Amino acid sequence: MKLKEIGRINVEGEAMFLQINKEYVKGLQGLEGFSHIDVFWWFDKCDNNESRGVIEIKKPYKKAPEKLGVFSTRSPERPNPIALSIIEITYIDYDNGRIYITYIDAINNSSVLDIKPYTPSIDRVEKPNVPKWCSHWPSSYEESGDFDWENEFLF
Repeated sequence: MKLKEIGRINVEGEAMFLQINKEYVKGLQGLEGFSHIDVFWWFDKCDNNESRGVIEIKKPYKKAPEKLGVFSTRSPERPNPIALSIIEITYIDYDNGRIYITYIDAINNSSVLDIKPYTPSIDRVEKPNVPKWCSHWPSSYEESGDFDWENEFLF
């Protein structure tokens, strides 16, 4: 298996954008009109043997059980440090291969592995079930911006 980086995440203060590598810029054609995209990116800082060996996590959330399996969390420490973020597009600069975004929970210069358009018919679940310990979390991406996430984590 071989992954190819298609770009990098650029975080400069409040300005955030995906810088797409020149050979992949043509792949952005037709993206206009989509308000959101799914961005698959690499947790660069967790690409080491120790982080890749983590399969169980000590209680990361205040209301969570004492231990959780890594696949029931969004921890960056996991066998393959792949991240998925739903991102709102503010502007696409096709000439320079940049997708300007409102926010991404990544550090500057993280590798972008893939981009897919967010489509409600495939990506949205009307009434998903979640464990009781996280059932008070916001029910949408839009509501998450106003939620007190800092009060949820133990780190």
